[in-house]
Amino acid sequence: MSLEVRVPALPESVADARVLTWSKRPGEAVREGENLVELETDKVVLEVPAPRTGVLGEILAEEGALVQADDVLALISEGAVSAAPASKPAAPASTAGAATRATPASPAASQPTTAPHVTPSARQLVRELHLEPSEIPSRDGRIRKADVMAYLDAREGQAPERHPDLAAARAAAAPSSQMPVEPALAPTPALGGEAGRPEQRVPMTRLRARIAERLLQAQQNAALLTTFNEVNLSAVNALRARYKETFEQRHGARLGLMSFFVKAAVEALQRFPVLNASIDGEDILYHGYYDIGIAVSSPRGLVVPILRNADQLGMAEIEQGIADFGQKAKDGSLSYEELTGGTFSITNGGVFGSLLSTPILNPPQSAILGLHKIRERPIVENGQIVIAPMMYLALTYDHRLIDGRDAVQFLVAIKDLLEDPARLLLRV
Repeated sequence: MSLEVRVPALPESVADARVLTWSKRPGEAVREGENLVELETDKVVLEVPAPRTGVLGEILAEEGALVQADDVLALISEGAVSAAPASKPAAPASTAGAATRATPASPAASQPTTAPHVTPSARQLVRELHLEPSEIPSRDGRIRKADVMAYLDAREGQAPERHPDLAAARAAAAPSSQMPVEPALAPTPALGGEAGRPEQRVPMTRLRARIAERLLQAQQNAALLTTFNEVNLSAVNALRARYKETFEQRHGARLGLMSFFVKAAVEALQRFPVLNASIDGEDILYHGYYDIGIAVSSPRGLVVPILRNADQLGMAEIEQGIADFGQKAKDGSLSYEELTGGTFSITNGGVFGSLLSTPILNPPQSAILGLHKIRERPIVENGQIVIAPMMYLALTYDHRLIDGRDAVQFLVAIKDLLEDPARLLLRV
């Protein structure tokens, strides 16, 4: 008896998905709950588990195909899990051990067992290094890329001479390894027929297409204007240097810069609520909560997960939340709910070396704060020339809703709060 594997219900506002990667091929054994295929939407990657234990039959939606909710992806033949078909090519000599482990030899070993879930980026690393997932310690039943690297670090510390492949493992853990490898760029004739001018055409990812759509929407549907200021981070840096070790010991989170900026942004938004509002038709929608979007770079592109109710979070909770977003972005495990909503956004191009830029709104939000690289440079302070760690701030806002006066004062408020962090505590 064959069982249909169907596309699950897609999140609201998501019309379709693209088949990204099949984890199994026809004829291979699958266990109930084991991931079969990954579907890429314009926001997240969805994993489709096997509904029953059996053998994967025909694949009806190949990689790259567009599918909609409830479409049939593949068929599974129910019954006992069997070994791979005889026509399957033998494993190369260098991976024979891994192949032997992957194909149970006895009926007892072929019974379904509870295995930890392996995230997409961790799965590729496990596959490339021929690791056994059951040997890797997991958190909450999920093996992430960080867990794989911690496992490799532990192996290296125990017996470094036995694991010469750790350098390759570190290279494999780079961002480029977190997504399926694109086909090699083979030299092809140019349009004019000349050789030696390679070109390659690949489909745009759903996320990249969505980013392009939203950025174009922001440019066309809003009156964008950017105002700039600069902030002296000497006081913040001194505070971090003084308390960073105690902070980390007590809270288990690193004391970074972003928590200061989030706190300052929330305080400034409370003083100037129009920057936390949005336009809804002919109405202005004022939000009585502060959901701050934090732009995070991922292997698939820029994503903006949301820190909910940031005004109610402590510094440690903000830092931990941002760290979790960064790890989930690398693993491709951000949920749709974590990427939906938001009343104001912060993007930090300084981590890539940007000195100055004009960020673009994340619709339907009305403002976004851009952070940049910290550079020590001479400034005049109390009539003296001193060297200070300076950062340029950029605020892009929708001029249809926000007047220049409010935007400038908002940015000045952030500057004042950061140059004298005691203001954040006293709210003055």
